[in-house]
This record gives sequence, C-alpha cells and structure tokens, in this order.
Amino acid sequence: MSYDQNNIFAKILRGEIPCIKLYEDAHTLAFMDIMPQTQGHALVIPKQAATTLFELSDEAATACMRTVRKIGEAQKKGLGAQGVVLMQLNGEAAGQTVPHFHIHVIPGSIADLRRPHATHMADQAQLKVLADRIVDALAD
Repeated sequence: MSYDQNNIFAKILRGEIPCIKLYEDAHTLAFMDIMPQTQGHALVIPKQAATTLFELSDEAATACMRTVRKIGEAQKKGLGAQGVVLMQLNGEAAGQTVPHFHIHVIPGSIADLRRPHATHMADQAQLKVLADRIVDALAD
C-alpha cells in the first residue's frame, strides 16, 4: 500500500484538520479517537509518513512506543483504567482504515471492545472532558 499524503492523519499532522490533542513531541502525536471503542480511546501516530509498521523506521517505531507508554500510563492514572489494550493493524486486509501507521491505546480490557472499530462517532464535548483528564495525568 503506497502512502497517501491526503489521508486524514496526514492532514491532522499538517494542521488542516483539528484533533483533540493529548501529547506531541518532535516525532509523534497522540490524540483522541473520534470513533472510540471505549471511553478514553486514543491514537498515537508517527510524524513520519508510513502506512504500516513494515514501512516505519526503527527510530519512529521507538518514538511511537515511548508515546504509547506515556498515554497508557496517563489513561490508567487519569481515567482509573485497570488495563490498557494496544491494537495496531497493518493493511486493509487486517482492518486498517486509515493508511497511516497508528497505534490504538484503549483503556480497559479486551472484553470492553464490544463496539466494532471505527463505527460510532463520539460526542466531541465528552471526548474533550476525557482528554483533559488524560492531559492532566500527563502533567503529574
């Protein structure tokens, strides 16, 4: 799958589409999933243009995992999550819906994932409330 510069995550990285940002550094961006599977569902993306894990540089992969750890810990602290599910899909055949590498950081357990991926738009105000709790936990 070749990289599509006009995918929604590329547009978010360029500032063309807004997101509810949780964390950003030189290599990654973490933000709330607008179609969450659980409350507090977040996404971590690299700033490198890559469709799947297999196209991602080792440096970008390492940076993504550092950010995933930060977000997961903040979800546990800020939302009281007992566990965190990490999900990463590679290619359309695997269920990847946005052709930009991303990791789902989902507070809760695998049993909480009853809602199918990318099917229900969340209330933006509720997402902002949850995001604020995660961001506050990052600051602690």
